[in-house]
Amino acid sequence: MKKRVKPGWVTTRRVVQYLALALFISLFIAARQNRWPGEVVNIPMRLDPLLGLASALAARTFVAGSVLALITLLLTLVFGRAWCGWLCPLGTVLDLFPFKQARGKRPSPPETWRKVKYLLLLLILSAALFGNMTLLFLDPLAILHRTLSTAIWPALDQIVTASETFLYRIPGFGAPISWLDSKLRPVFLPTEPVFYRDTILFGAFFVGLLALNVLAPRFWCRYLCPLGGLLGLLSRAALFRRAVTEPCQGCKLCSAGCPTGTIDPSKNYASDPAECTLCMECLENCPRSMVQFTPGFSLAEGQPYDPQRREALLTLGAAIGGIALLRSNLLAKRESPFLLRPPGSRENNTDIVAFTRCSRCNLCVRACPTGAIQPAGFEAGLEGFATPVLAPRLGYCNYSCNACGQICPTQAIPALSLEEKRQQVIGKAYINESRCLAWSDHQPCIVCEEMCPLPQKAIQLEVKEVWGPDGIPIELQLPHVLREICIGCGICEYKCPVSGEAAIRVYIPPLEVPF
Repeated sequence: MKKRVKPGWVTTRRVVQYLALALFISLFIAARQNRWPGEVVNIPMRLDPLLGLASALAARTFVAGSVLALITLLLTLVFGRAWCGWLCPLGTVLDLFPFKQARGKRPSPPETWRKVKYLLLLLILSAALFGNMTLLFLDPLAILHRTLSTAIWPALDQIVTASETFLYRIPGFGAPISWLDSKLRPVFLPTEPVFYRDTILFGAFFVGLLALNVLAPRFWCRYLCPLGGLLGLLSRAALFRRAVTEPCQGCKLCSAGCPTGTIDPSKNYASDPAECTLCMECLENCPRSMVQFTPGFSLAEGQPYDPQRREALLTLGAAIGGIALLRSNLLAKRESPFLLRPPGSRENNTDIVAFTRCSRCNLCVRACPTGAIQPAGFEAGLEGFATPVLAPRLGYCNYSCNACGQICPTQAIPALSLEEKRQQVIGKAYINESRCLAWSDHQPCIVCEEMCPLPQKAIQLEVKEVWGPDGIPIELQLPHVLREICIGCGICEYKCPVSGEAAIRVYIPPLEVPF
């Protein structure tokens, strides 16, 4: 039987996929140093309905920027999970690494595994209702942006730098390498290397997610993606659905090529609209043109893998129990003294440890021009994992920058004007006199005072007579912090010449400890 000529739907989908991925990466690149407005750069995150819904539940208020998520919801109600098959950048990356040879003829996991994504969705929304968004780090857009920010792009920068250094030493390569470097920096790569903590952790998580494709095509999308679960539920009422118009002859080309494995031969090769991503593979594979996507106005039937009432109640109980345990740990009573948050965020989040409104997307990490904002490992506890913290030894909060607030899609970091941002207290600097070169070793050093960006210096120098190294009295300038002025930008800690831990460190602002 001769197969009919393909109409090109699969090719069209792939072109749209790659364009969407290219746009996502372009916006990621533009996020650095405010090259594009924050409200433009964070559009992909604001299109995410899971992020918008969880943020609204956690903050008890509707985030104005999340109105764009209504576009995704409307698209889903018309075309089903088209977002997953055509636009999701993580889905496109998963398609680029199918691992078919490694998978071989291994059977797919049981169909009951599909309910995991629905239970994760319920767990995320239940926790958000109680003010916790920890599990939102599983949002697919947040995963991809976080991985690009903290693992892929820094690693790419190191590879390019090492290659340029090697080639620059070869006679005749100096000028071309210098020209190439001038084009790459600062547009695509930073002028100076930016270092992040826990890069192996975030990179390994992403590699593990890709490796799941060995078990089944798009394993993440089929079984784990909470955003896919949300869109899948809405797809049960979608207008356009896949349908087989005539009794099938059983060639199995459609079911064999379905990347989500949702076509059931025992039901005349019908599929679940909640699992179909409109990839169009079955449309082009059918030799008799019996597959169509036609309007339907009824609610799709339930499936055996849909969560049952008992499972939903257990998930809700797990969310409540988990939050209760998190709020019973040490950080709930007394947070780490170095848990520095971006400007204004202490006032904008009811729980500063769990960082109530944060989506864990790490857009602020990417936007920070100095690398001061880092994704938290576990210094903020499990509930604050992947939320933004300031690490002054790696970078400082630029006095002339407010990029993090402008780019945050959930207002976990408020969009302050530059003048407002300069008034925000991040922390307070303290001098460890036993490590300070001037105080302990009686060596001339006034770096911290010189670097302070405030119009009225928060670090002042006191001239005192001290004993020099050779036993002769000398006059030395000793630094003191005026903590009523200090805003905790951290440039003094960043620039401190002492090796290892700085002699001057920024601590969280004085807080009232609950009893």
